[in-house]
Amino acid sequence: MCLALPVKVVEVGVGAKDAWAIVDLGGVKKEISLALLDGVQVGDFVILHVGYALTRLDPDEAERTLALFAQMNESNVAVP
Repeated sequence: MCLALPVKVVEVGVGAKDAWAIVDLGGVKKEISLALLDGVQVGDFVILHVGYALTRLDPDEAERTLALFAQMNESNVAVP
C-alpha cells in the first residue's frame, strides 16, 4: 500500500539534475524532487509520494488533511 502526504514547501532550488524542494511535515524536513511539476514556490502545498511532488494542493484542503492526520495521531488510530 502506498501513502501520499500533503507537505508544505519551505525552500526551492535547482540542482545538477532537476529542481528540488525542502518540505516540512510536522517539523520533519526532507528534500524532494520537483521533476514532475513546474512553478512550485515556497509556501505551496504539494502531494508527496516516494520522494516526488505529484501535484499542488489547495492550502485549505492541505490544512484540513493535516489536521485529520494530527487528530488520528492523538487518538492513536492506526492509518491503514
